[in-house]
Amino acid sequence: MDDIVTERLLLRLLAPEDVPVFAAYRRARDVARYQSWDTAYTTADGERLVASQQGVDFGDPGPWVQLAVVDRATGALCGDCAVRVTTDQPHTAEVGVTFAPTRQGSGLATEALGAVVTRLFEQHHIHRVYAQADDRNLAVHRLLDRLGFRCEARHVEADWFKGEWTTLRTYAILDREWRAPT
Repeated sequence: MDDIVTERLLLRLLAPEDVPVFAAYRRARDVARYQSWDTAYTTADGERLVASQQGVDFGDPGPWVQLAVVDRATGALCGDCAVRVTTDQPHTAEVGVTFAPTRQGSGLATEALGAVVTRLFEQHHIHRVYAQADDRNLAVHRLLDRLGFRCEARHVEADWFKGEWTTLRTYAILDREWRAPT
């Protein structure tokens, strides 16, 4: 994958040298709360994730691809974006974003995810990009709204997650909507 470069960020495949910082912010309670992992996320878990991505290409249908989001000025890992091009629907991708608590609220996640969505539409001919978010995760709702995603569905208590019924929202945007002048 060619790196994605924005004004402040470099996005590239997650690498072994990212794992200590990656695992540390994944362990943060507020980060893990709405994610598929928990606060017991270890460096070994991160190493397994990096190893599992060998031979996986960004934009190809199949498993999730984890992109490291690196601050261009400092070289520090800020967070990550996840991308999965679906195998059951053509030209459809799911995205997610996770940032270290100290880097949240600075617009970096919007910049990073926006660049990922642009790459999917412009270079990989994706038709529709969607994201799913816990109904209580207001920060992600605001991020997706800023990027122009629409909330397409709210599935009330449809997911048994971490010992409780949770409500999920599905957000999406089409290629033609992304490219439309604002």
